[in-house]
Amino acid sequence: MTSDSSASPARQALACAVARTTIAPEAKEEHEVLRRLARNLEPGAHEVPDETYLQVLCQVRRKRWISRLLDKTRRSGRIWISREEIEEAVSGITDPQAGDQELERALAPVAESRLRGYAATPRAVFETVQADLVDTGRVLSPDQTDLLLMAIAVAFGLPEGDPFLETARREEARRQQTASKIEQTARQKRDKEEAQLREWEESLVPFAEVPRLLRCSQREALRWIAENRLPVARKVREAGGREKWEFDPAALVALRGKLGEWRKDNGRGTEFGGPKTAPDMGRKVANSVIARVAALDRYAAHFRTARALNRQITLVTGPTNSGKSYTALNALAQAESGLALAPLRLLAHEFREALASRGVEASLSTGEERIVVPGSKHLAATVEMCPFYSPVDVAVIDEAQMLFDTDRGAAWTAAIMGAPARHLYVLGAPDCIPMVRRIAELCGDPLDEISLERKSPLRAASHPVRLADLGSGDALIAFSRREVLDLRAALLQHGKRVAVVYGALSPEVRRAEAQRFNDGEADILVATDAIGMGLNLSIKRVVFAALKKYDGRQTRDLTVQEVKQIGGRAGRFGKHETGIVAVLAGAGSPTFIRRQLEADPEQPDDLRPYVQPDADIVKAVAAEIGSQSLYGVLSRIHRAVLRKDDPNYRLSDMEQAFAIASALEGVEGLDLTTRWSYAMCPVDDRDNGIRRLVGWAADHAAGRRVLPPGTGRLPASERAGREELERAEKRHKRLVAWRWLALRFPEIYPDREEAEDTTRRLNDWIESVLRQQSRTRRSTRF
Repeated sequence: MTSDSSASPARQALACAVARTTIAPEAKEEHEVLRRLARNLEPGAHEVPDETYLQVLCQVRRKRWISRLLDKTRRSGRIWISREEIEEAVSGITDPQAGDQELERALAPVAESRLRGYAATPRAVFETVQADLVDTGRVLSPDQTDLLLMAIAVAFGLPEGDPFLETARREEARRQQTASKIEQTARQKRDKEEAQLREWEESLVPFAEVPRLLRCSQREALRWIAENRLPVARKVREAGGREKWEFDPAALVALRGKLGEWRKDNGRGTEFGGPKTAPDMGRKVANSVIARVAALDRYAAHFRTARALNRQITLVTGPTNSGKSYTALNALAQAESGLALAPLRLLAHEFREALASRGVEASLSTGEERIVVPGSKHLAATVEMCPFYSPVDVAVIDEAQMLFDTDRGAAWTAAIMGAPARHLYVLGAPDCIPMVRRIAELCGDPLDEISLERKSPLRAASHPVRLADLGSGDALIAFSRREVLDLRAALLQHGKRVAVVYGALSPEVRRAEAQRFNDGEADILVATDAIGMGLNLSIKRVVFAALKKYDGRQTRDLTVQEVKQIGGRAGRFGKHETGIVAVLAGAGSPTFIRRQLEADPEQPDDLRPYVQPDADIVKAVAAEIGSQSLYGVLSRIHRAVLRKDDPNYRLSDMEQAFAIASALEGVEGLDLTTRWSYAMCPVDDRDNGIRRLVGWAADHAAGRRVLPPGTGRLPASERAGREELERAEKRHKRLVAWRWLALRFPEIYPDREEAEDTTRRLNDWIESVLRQQSRTRRSTRF
């Protein structure tokens, strides 16, 4: 390459630099090198220092180096080395002709430093790195495990033959053998349970066979079925709406000895026209018997304490910002004893604080924490922690529209039916009215209704809003973590101060971010629909960045309730006279927003409340069918307890409980109640939470203690990227599950204080990352 006086200054500078250094860019690199050289040229200059040219060439080649190192680490099995580590390593390379050996030399100290930063001891580092990999669906092979152990030994300067290596190898081999055995055993047991159930179902006979098997007349058989003496094993809905009844032949034969007594009794059965308890038929128990044991078709009767009280239900409905909780909380504070049930741990804390502001000290009970106030007769709790056996004067249940949620709706059904309060206040959006009326009817409780209006008007904006025009007091709503962080980055580029709220953040971080927005430290709040429940926010305008959302099954338009619930956060009474709801330019039509805001509450297609078994029901069914298999018990409950056309109730979506129960089949040594506790543990299987949970359960069964997860490596918050942030959020989820189990099995899950300290450190770090209002562009990104 020779200098040409007619060429551009950058090209002349390149020619001079190549002549001096003898290092020329490749053809595909030349354009980018020229562009960067042009930025580095002083006005009127035609040359750059050799150091500048070599630095530019290194910058251009870093993308290729990163790809090369990524490929080498993955091919060699070092899958724990992250892209960030590789980017950091290549950023320090100053030789544009660096080859594989130079790249590896640059990576080694960075990777070793990162490993040391995970935890204080080699063992803790090993466990944390493995846990992070499981979060992303990756499990180390034996060879990869060995590589990791050797890398940790080098990072910590362990001498050859250090006992850590051999001990870790031995324990990891045992763990992998155990995991393999658990999976194999679980598969065998599931197959056996399914085969037994299929065999039993195939043995069933139609009603026409009953008189022959029982040696009675058809009329007698029909009467004894009506008197609840003969169990119908299964009811099958046929085409045209007819119902086919099927019976267990072995069970019928076993009942022949009772015919004389039944004929003598001649239909004069006990209360309700038949025996109160089903006949004992051994291990092959009819589905109808299981249904009676589970009693989900008579679910309200399951809550004996509540049914023994003379309960009064007051339903308070209204849109967001209508003051639903004010009257109920006042009544709760004035009562001698009381209970406040919230949908989120954050809201349970807020209920407790609201009572404290009214001069009432309350205890707290959530899935992962307890605060006991000696002498207090008031309790703030999450809905799932409702105490069903301790009567109180007043109870408050918030967000009753959650009754329609397929995953958690059963908890609201149980709370409203079972809250042992003489006066129960149920608070919710207008959509919940017909469902709460139905529940009150099923319970036989009198119901009065209070309907409230918004304290400040709410209107739809007539025009879309551009991103650059968002300002102080605006909340921008997206429907995924990625979209929230993308919008945050775009707003930071516009010089805006931004707070964020999304579901993966802990309640503490969400609350801190909301406080930054309310205090004016952030101009704009970017959030998912997580703001629709539980946060006190001073929002002037809600702007939807999308009018569709993926609900776990499909991408669909936002419902009337969603637009009202989220949009209703705009216009906080006493601060903003009017709330405005808008749509971001390019995201949809303002007409859609106006139409949804003006629409009447959507009428649900199905007013049957969701129900699901609890520990008592699970144990009763297990005893009835003679099985300690949680998977078998849940399978039978799913098939037998509630017909799909039951007029009063429907079974909730128990998919995750089934998945956990299925995986736990291979863990020997845990009783049914313990298995049920594990099945209820809050884990996210998108992060392989069930796999981790089964590992903990295996340690539990073996009597080994499960130590709390650590924070892992936390880089300086100002240098943290999205990958580090997401990793920390997943570590927080691990801690939530661990703390949930620690409350139930403290001997197996010790050191709760350490777990709580770790949780606080993670929350503080995550909040610090989110507070960063700018990012220094890394030299490796171009």
